[in-house]
Amino acid sequence: MKTDIVLAGVGGQGILSIANVIGVAALKDNLFLKQAEVHGMSQRGGDVQSNLRISSEPISSDLIPLNSADIVVSLEPMEALRYMPYLKKTGWLVTNTTPFINIDNYPSVKELLQELEKTSNLVAFDMDEIAKQIGSPRSSNMVLLGAASPFTGIPVESLEEGIKEFFAKKGEKICKANLDAFRAGREETIEFLTERNKDIPL
Repeated sequence: MKTDIVLAGVGGQGILSIANVIGVAALKDNLFLKQAEVHGMSQRGGDVQSNLRISSEPISSDLIPLNSADIVVSLEPMEALRYMPYLKKTGWLVTNTTPFINIDNYPSVKELLQELEKTSNLVAFDMDEIAKQIGSPRSSNMVLLGAASPFTGIPVESLEEGIKEFFAKKGEKICKANLDAFRAGREETIEFLTERNKDIPL
């Protein structure tokens, strides 16, 4: 088993929380893990990217080369486009379609999505809206993790245990909200792929 994941977003969206949950889940399954974080501005609104390499065998490097990521996971469509060159031809791009407009010349969302749709394996939907629908608007990052979960190679049970462990100190209510967000995102991906007659790698 080997999965290379590029996580992308902007500061304040919770990208590094996703990385931590995946890390906890991978270690629970006795997998090898290497993580490299690459920041622009780490404050809210700055580019945040993390490389996660997960394998059943030892890993030599913590950086993912261009054209080799199994998944690019993004909480923001422009950041998804920025890191699309890292995706290998058979890889999956999983992204939120809600923009985080932090620059004056932010491109048209319609044009962004048209570019993203050139990827053969794309899962794209409004994850902010899903989080709002389940009554937890701040958990769109866990919606994204759920959306990406079928492609990680990590059992869903281990990812859920990772969420429980990561959010345990914040109390039962917040832990449940994030689990609900994760499950809603996973279900949305399954529906998304079913509608498009795509195989679901569960």
